[in-house]
Amino acid sequence: MAISFWFDTLPSTPARASLQQELNVDVAIIGAGFTGLWTAYYLKQQAPQLSVAIVEAEQVGFGASGRNGGWLIGGIAGEGKYLARLEPEACRAGYRQLYGIIDEVERVLEREQIDCDLARGGMIYAAARYPEQLKRIQSELRGLHADGHTEEDFRWMDADELSKQMRMHNGYGGIYSPHCAVIQPGKLVRGLADCVERLGVQILENSPVTAVEGTDLRTAQGRLRASILVPATEGFSDSLMGINRYVLPVQSLIIATEPLAPSQWEEIGMERRPAFSDGGRLTTYGHRSADNRLIFGARGGYCFGGKVRHRFSLSDPEFRLREELMRELFPPLQQARVTHGWGGSLGMARNFAPFALFDPATGIASAGGYGGEGVGATNLFGRTLADLILGQESERTRMPWVFTPASHRQALRRWEPEPIRWLTYRTILSLFSWEDRLYRRQSGPSLLKTLAGATCQQLERLIH
Repeated sequence: MAISFWFDTLPSTPARASLQQELNVDVAIIGAGFTGLWTAYYLKQQAPQLSVAIVEAEQVGFGASGRNGGWLIGGIAGEGKYLARLEPEACRAGYRQLYGIIDEVERVLEREQIDCDLARGGMIYAAARYPEQLKRIQSELRGLHADGHTEEDFRWMDADELSKQMRMHNGYGGIYSPHCAVIQPGKLVRGLADCVERLGVQILENSPVTAVEGTDLRTAQGRLRASILVPATEGFSDSLMGINRYVLPVQSLIIATEPLAPSQWEEIGMERRPAFSDGGRLTTYGHRSADNRLIFGARGGYCFGGKVRHRFSLSDPEFRLREELMRELFPPLQQARVTHGWGGSLGMARNFAPFALFDPATGIASAGGYGGEGVGATNLFGRTLADLILGQESERTRMPWVFTPASHRQALRRWEPEPIRWLTYRTILSLFSWEDRLYRRQSGPSLLKTLAGATCQQLERLIH
């Protein structure tokens, strides 16, 4: 089964062995994605003597790690809520940790000789497509500065500067940040898997966990006994250990064009391969791949009951909307052929903020709720989990997104039961779409646009 464009364009690799016996290890990790692999990597870096095994239900990178849009962000979802309430020096320390994610990943890539097409073109964040969006986005920039970011971290780009980096239809301006790179996530997840295996980590594929007993786990044909257990399944947690009570799977859908001609890129820009997103509330995002395709994602979904979804086909009608949005933003691509469409489930925490947790009493360590920004967050949280497991106090372990079992229960409320979740999602989607349609009608009543903007702004405050 096809996972994503990222894997479709890589050579196939033979499947690793599955768990067929009883094994005893120091640390067992569920899930061979970025969280599990980074945690294993830093554990073996700091304590090479540890025995570590990773069990994966499908294959390395099958989950969100192999299905994302390829953004490596020096930040995490909900960072402002975590850091703004701290004293200035503690706030700056937190941002140093976040901004340093890309440098740390680059250090590992160089050390371990992993090529994942990394490009540090920064991020064009919340580019305004309509005049009505300008005031809100500029207010968002003021909020970023109030949270502790500086002009060097996030600054305003007017329409002229925006057009020098990216030429989208009716670009009125936007926010630029250097704290983002783009990668080929399939290459990164495979490279990390090969790296940790060289360090002595066992990766057991096609071994879905059927039961968890304390820190021991069972599969259909084997058992893994461990002193420490790390469930690193994020949006693919489903009902495993009750994680889906706190981390809800939502879907992101992405398309990729054929390689574009140099003349097409001259028309739409992106020479430095920046990541970009528009200023709509229904997130639209993308970047230029190393092989000159446009990677374009927009408007994810939610399945009733928080069902995990991993089967997608380019023929699915939902991908037509992504194509229409792409051509609307970039009119020169009217005839560009879309060759790939894929999606996956990412984890959304109840308070829209990720977490890291280790309970020495139970031996269970966990991280997740990345809210679509996990490519970078998993590196920081993998380092953090390694510190927590090894009992090493560090600046990372003192961050406000690191919880004790008691504080975790207080901070992360459970998601509401169905059908409340599904109805809420449909309501939000409808209101955000209504606002977007009104803005698209340049001659529409300004009072109605103002009402739509105010309603959606209030809704965003409520859900966050």
